[in-house]
Amino acid sequence: MKKTEVISVPIEQFEALQNEVAELRALVKWQAEKIESLMRQLYGTKSEKIKPDELSSSDEFELLVNMPDLSEEEPASKRKKQGGKRENDLSGLPKKRIDCELPENERICPLCGQTLYFIGINHVCRKIIIIPATAHVEESHIHAYACKNIKCEEQEGKQTVVLAGAPTSLIPGSLASPSIVAYIATQKYMMGMPLYRLEKGFWFDGVNISRQTMSNMLIKCYELYLITIFDLLVKHIKLEIYLHADETTLQVLHEPGRKAQQKSYEWVYRTSAAAKRKIVVYIYKETREQKHPQDFLAGWRGHLHADGYQGYHDLGADIIVVGCWQHVRSKFEES
Repeated sequence: MKKTEVISVPIEQFEALQNEVAELRALVKWQAEKIESLMRQLYGTKSEKIKPDELSSSDEFELLVNMPDLSEEEPASKRKKQGGKRENDLSGLPKKRIDCELPENERICPLCGQTLYFIGINHVCRKIIIIPATAHVEESHIHAYACKNIKCEEQEGKQTVVLAGAPTSLIPGSLASPSIVAYIATQKYMMGMPLYRLEKGFWFDGVNISRQTMSNMLIKCYELYLITIFDLLVKHIKLEIYLHADETTLQVLHEPGRKAQQKSYEWVYRTSAAAKRKIVVYIYKETREQKHPQDFLAGWRGHLHADGYQGYHDLGADIIVVGCWQHVRSKFEES
């Protein structure tokens, strides 16, 4: 049996080795956590959806306000059985009934030749029918009326003519109607449809309207009507004492004096979840400078809910900035 050899190591060297091992273990652990974090960023879920137990106090307030009164709810035994998914999907659509009947000359029993009589509906076949949008030109012919009395013409020196009232135009001198402007705005801003695609879609339907004309319609309606609504929203949003603010980048093409690659910013201000009026205001600016929230919030006093961007944190003594718990949560999630 071989004897175990004992090696004497100075205490200073032993402690140094112990410290080195501890540092290497800590480094390996840190690198393993870093790799796990990177793998989660690459392949893990990107959703930051809040679970019910993570609701903020304002969210809880809104849930309580909108919660149905359960005290008068019917007992389970008296409730009607809910329909299936298909019935729910079709519940909001109008129905057109088609009866599939046998012609009278075919209502004959194949065995005895007696006349068959109706006994009920065997089953119902359902289909969703889509009727594509149609377009037509509305021509308002303004009728003119003249007086036949010669004395009137002699007195005035010309024939008296009275015109029927003409319909009010959405945009004077334009082909625009409320329906086509509403359709263009819905497709562009709600469905994300660029105007060049709308132009092509109209062309397929036989409507020749250019993207420039559509753009002019939207801009003119903003100048004539929507700016008033926007100003009213800004007025009411500044009556609140709690506001949320944020900004995000976007790209604007063909902007005078700027390259298409330059970043532009959409600034958003909104009321809290507990506000009586739910208002969201979007304001386009070319830069991310602090002067933009300063100009918008000039004269306002209250608590501003924002992220860590420094532009929100020095807006004057009347504005108290409160941090965003969602951003704090994401840092804990990373940890």
